[in-house]
Amino acid sequence: QVQLVESGGGLVQAGGSLRLSCAASGRTFSSYTMGWFRQAPGKDREFVAAIIWSSGSTDDADSVKGRFTISRDKAKNTVYLQMNSLKPEDTAVYYCAATYGSRWYVSSYVSSSYDYWGQGTQVTVSS
Repeated sequence: QVQLVESGGGLVQAGGSLRLSCAASGRTFSSYTMGWFRQAPGKDREFVAAIIWSSGSTDDADSVKGRFTISRDKAKNTVYLQMNSLKPEDTAVYYCAATYGSRWYVSSYVSSSYDYWGQGTQVTVSS
């Protein structure tokens, strides 16, 4: 049974930092792409960042470029999202997800392509 468990969310002031973690279990993720998505109230779920597990290749959304960094620790089977210079518009529930594939596809950026999801963690940025 695949499980993705997020942690690290919370309340932070604008300009602050948080690091989200996603502990993955239940299978080998060497052939998977791991992604972070977020959903704000009344908005669609949107792509934030992703990492190809095997190569460590990463990509992220323009809205977070230069502020957020995705990484993974193979030994701990954990994916991280380091979020710096947070803005009120970053407020959302953040989800970790996994999709099969070790290359970049258009589907790597689409939430409906992801097979496994965590429960989400709330990030609130106050102004």
